[in-house]
Amino acid sequence: MDNLTDQTIKRFKQIREENHYTQSDFAEVLQIKNSTADIERGKTKISGKVVTRLLQEFSINPLWLFGESEQKNIELHNGNVAPKVVTVNSENNENIILVNVKAAAGYPHNVQDLDWYQQLPAFDIPLPEYRNATYRGFQVEGDSMLPVLEPQEWVIGKAVNNLSEVNSNTICVVVLEDSVVVKKIRKNEDASVITLISLNSEYLPFNINAHQIVELWEVNSKLSFNIDANSDMTSIKQLQEAMQALTSEVRSLKN
Repeated sequence: MDNLTDQTIKRFKQIREENHYTQSDFAEVLQIKNSTADIERGKTKISGKVVTRLLQEFSINPLWLFGESEQKNIELHNGNVAPKVVTVNSENNENIILVNVKAAAGYPHNVQDLDWYQQLPAFDIPLPEYRNATYRGFQVEGDSMLPVLEPQEWVIGKAVNNLSEVNSNTICVVVLEDSVVVKKIRKNEDASVITLISLNSEYLPFNINAHQIVELWEVNSKLSFNIDANSDMTSIKQLQEAMQALTSEVRSLKN
């Protein structure tokens, strides 16, 4: 085994260990059979398919892998997360498409299909807050964003054109290659990795690669149909009673 081959194997193993994969799990990610043990022993050469998967999943620079560059990562994804289709009404003005939970299951697979969008309900909001931008409505699934967003509520998202435009800790609708989720996003020092965070503490944060994001919509409002007026009045009454009790205690101390 020559020095260059030995270095390539060490770097290949380094990628696996840095991402905390077993040899069999790493093989599954790279879409090869069994495990990566033979590659790490130098018995099997790294194929072009494996190099491609390393680039797609971990942004690994092939030149770095083979010892011809010191730059480990390259930006495969240019940050473009803009809507793939923009819909308009009969007057040629943009409208707001509503994507319910059922439609969201097929959204990633129809993201560029104009005919598919035309089957979804659409409406306009004649308010200044919804001008000069593209908006889309998504229905919230599950309880991972409690207490801010309840199951079956609707959020309205403003289209984000590039990942660089959105701030960390922003709630977004994240359209991935196989699903649509509503999460708070956190940017990391490694720009190729984005952390998705649930507001419900029962759900753990998880990382995705930036290139997995197909579209991004920054949530700026929601439609809620679960309004309990009595709950708010009770809270106000309890607050008033607490303030009155505190005032009485202060007065008694002065006397």
